Amino acid sequence: MRYVPENPLIVQSDHTMLLETMGPNFAPVRDKLTRFAELVKSPEYVHTYRITPLSLWNAAASGVDIESVLETLHKWAKYDVPAHVPVWVRETMGRYGRLQLLPHGHGLVLEAHHELLMTEIRNTKAVRELIGDPIDERRSHIDMANRGLLKQVLTSVGHPVQDRVGYVDGEAVDFKMRDEMLSGGTWGLRDYQVMAVDGFYGDGIEGGSGVVVLPCGAGKTMVGIGAMAKLGMRTLILCTNITALRQWRDEILDKTTLTEDDVGEYSGATKQIRAVTLTTYQILTYRKSKTDDFKHFGLFDDARWGLIIYDEVHLLPAPVFRSVALLQARRRLGLTATLVREDGKQTDVFSLIGPKRFDMPWKDLENQGWIAAATCTEIRIGFTDEDRLRYATSDDREKFRVAATNARKGAEVEKLLAKHEKDRVLILGMYLDQLEWLARRWKLPLVTGRTPQRRRDELFQAFREGSEPAMVVSKVGNFSVDLPDASVAIQVSGTWGSRQEEAQRLGRILRPKKGENIAHFYTLVTRDSTEQVYAEKRQLFLTEQGYAYVIETRP
Repeated sequence: MRYVPENPLIVQSDHTMLLETMGPNFAPVRDKLTRFAELVKSPEYVHTYRITPLSLWNAAASGVDIESVLETLHKWAKYDVPAHVPVWVRETMGRYGRLQLLPHGHGLVLEAHHELLMTEIRNTKAVRELIGDPIDERRSHIDMANRGLLKQVLTSVGHPVQDRVGYVDGEAVDFKMRDEMLSGGTWGLRDYQVMAVDGFYGDGIEGGSGVVVLPCGAGKTMVGIGAMAKLGMRTLILCTNITALRQWRDEILDKTTLTEDDVGEYSGATKQIRAVTLTTYQILTYRKSKTDDFKHFGLFDDARWGLIIYDEVHLLPAPVFRSVALLQARRRLGLTATLVREDGKQTDVFSLIGPKRFDMPWKDLENQGWIAAATCTEIRIGFTDEDRLRYATSDDREKFRVAATNARKGAEVEKLLAKHEKDRVLILGMYLDQLEWLARRWKLPLVTGRTPQRRRDELFQAFREGSEPAMVVSKVGNFSVDLPDASVAIQVSGTWGSRQEEAQRLGRILRPKKGENIAHFYTLVTRDSTEQVYAEKRQLFLTEQGYAYVIETRP
């Protein structure tokens, strides 16, 4: 029996893997695992990963081959790898590409690599109504309208489709990135951003749909602009909110030769459809009642879009997923810091937007100086006797709220504000009464969903300029808010076990800093409570990226 004591990996028969953290090989093995496995939990000494079909298919689509996955398992395993695991990996990962969608005359054809596979597909109940007449033993006609839904259904039954149909070109738009960018000036595309654009575009056939994963502060917007410039077509950009929409607009006008007449805003206030049009998920999913149609979905068909960009694609609402299923002839770019979705709809992102085309570890970008080096600290705080009694007599949901709004967190906020009085500080949370109290107590500006857009813009600008060096922000600050000088985040409460929220909140402070390129992320957690349990889950994604939380305990 194999036994290599210095190897940190234990591969188990249920497709999970244990990775020991206390050794020199931990970091390089972790970086290899993140390419084809998902982190499940991360206590101090042993992290647990799981290999899933989706993690293998995303790896295959992004260029990882089967042999490199198996080499990682065999090379770094402490004990023998269970014999059936390599077989399962080879078979599961090998499914990507066995089914292909190809152009055929004026329609499409689904082609299987073997006639027995096509026989299985034709006899799968969930797929039967989406497949047309057979052409031969390995090929069947597919209606153009079923292109997206077919991919979605086949992925759900374990048969991912490689879509090589290509795309309908949108109306041409004559613009380019400004000369200073092309000559490698201040705003020149970084090497990894060029790689991301090229990874998305691919060979121009299979490429042109998919997801680019980069941390907040690493310039996902620039990747989107780079893709727009490469294609030179009318573009529709979907954003999380008006603040993000206007940040996109400002970047496009600053970094390209497009003018204000070329860039339109489709929002509650105005309905401009131009060569580049920006809108929000909120506008697209607006309807007066649950029985009404989504009145703004016609935007998808109102122009000959050549590219649709989905910013923060991990937040894509369910109704927009349905619209994406009908937009498979358009090039689609998803941008996100993490593909984690707590609702489990990662497979829909994979099948409808496209597979992961480019990913880069956060620590690699940190080591190159493109994002700030971050220290993460979890401060565990005890209850007062009164709150402990309230906690003990509450139901599960109320228990979490009691712990999250622990009054003793206020004293820690005060200490941290004093410690970082010369820094730009964001105080982040989810409970409005808690945030309102903190804002009143230290006379800080507060931004929530109730804050009018104009007032939000004024407060964010005051923070950027330094006239308001600290700010309290609710969940509206989790996404797409550009506050480059923020270097300290104090998280006083979070959304249950949301890994994506933890990543996004750290991302608020990761933009590179002038001088000392360091950021500090604090999360305040009530000790021995459900909040502590959920905090451990929230931290999973960042742990996978190489961030270690220092634990400090208070009375």
